[in-house]
Amino acid sequence: MELVSNPKVADIFNNYPKTVKEQMLQLRALVLKTASKIDGLEKLEEPLKWGEPSYITKNGSTLRMDWKAKIPNQFAMHFQCSSKLVSTFKIIYKSTFKFEGNRAIFFKLENEIPEDELINCISLALTYHKVKHLPLLGT
Repeated sequence: MELVSNPKVADIFNNYPKTVKEQMLQLRALVLKTASKIDGLEKLEEPLKWGEPSYITKNGSTLRMDWKAKIPNQFAMHFQCSSKLVSTFKIIYKSTFKFEGNRAIFFKLENEIPEDELINCISLALTYHKVKHLPLLGT
């Protein structure tokens, strides 16, 4: 898999406070690890969208991650709100994740990220246009 990264993305990660940087890098690592295991995924783009690290594939739905100083104890992974992604995640992982509407999964800084479940969510986002017609996105 080819990763095409905007050099400014590294600046965003490097400028996070120490208290959140590790978690944000963990989210990024999970995206890259997941993308590398998807059959047929040849290229992953890592641009900035709204000043936040984002991930785009040919057959996927854009996902972004962020942390905001105004809510310093949490960070998030955002999904396209017009997709069925978060509404599906709410059914499958209602007791695992905290959600904001149909657009985001939120994490508390002090909690561990449920990696296996999040990897499934990332995989569904990166392959969304291949699975969007399936009940519960094929899960």
